[in-house]
Amino acid sequence: MSDATPAPQPAPLPQQPLRVLIVDDEPLARLRLRGLVDANPLPAAQVVGEAGDAPQALALLARTPCDLVLLDIVMPGGSGLRLADVLRRAAAGPGQGRPPMVVFVTAHAEHALRAFEVDAADYITKPVRRERLQAALLRVAQRLASSAATDAPQVPVLVVSDRGRVLRVPLPELLYLKAELKYVTLCSLHGQWLLDEPLADLAQRLGDGFLRVHRNALVARRAVRALERAPVPVAGQEADEGWVVRLVNGEALAVSRRQLPAVREALAEPG
Repeated sequence: MSDATPAPQPAPLPQQPLRVLIVDDEPLARLRLRGLVDANPLPAAQVVGEAGDAPQALALLARTPCDLVLLDIVMPGGSGLRLADVLRRAAAGPGQGRPPMVVFVTAHAEHALRAFEVDAADYITKPVRRERLQAALLRVAQRLASSAATDAPQVPVLVVSDRGRVLRVPLPELLYLKAELKYVTLCSLHGQWLLDEPLADLAQRLGDGFLRVHRNALVARRAVRALERAPVPVAGQEADEGWVVRLVNGEALAVSRRQLPAVREALAEPG
């Protein structure tokens, strides 16, 4: 009698076919993907709609149940990355269900890192091979089966590259982001990393949970302990500035005169 521990078994695949929406501005690319999806042996999948851009896709999703979006990235009328982020954020609202999963299908391999942040299930580069698409569909089916037993919300993340590793930094752990020269320093409870994305783009993605205190700095509202007079000049602040936000880790970031009224108002809000 063997005392070996049996390997964990994957969740059973859904019995109903995966409902797939194809979003690509190239009709021939949509036609090829439709053929590959229809011919996929396992898991079963069916195309429930096609869209040539992000607005068309949103209109279709509003009236068509869908499990998976096969999504191009570079399209007229808005990028696929932005559409995926819209779907993820909308599903986090009150009374909303799970969003369709996203698999990016694109000729632009350089966007793979960003795709992790919108919780993409997979990232396929064109031309699409039959075996590669099947692997992506299997991954989606397994994730859907595994998540069916739980309704735990997904924690939003920022994805950073660190010496060859890809790290997912949960937003609740972020303290601040500060632009310096060509890079943005991301500071969290567990370390610091450099990002090469503009601070303005990060501010738009992070939303209301982060507060601009200076032209070169964003802070997490939950990380601010106090707004106080600067006892000594703070590195990087202008000569006529004299306020800082004190963070939970003890660091102080300069608050510009321009941002001071908004910072006061934001910190006075309940919650």
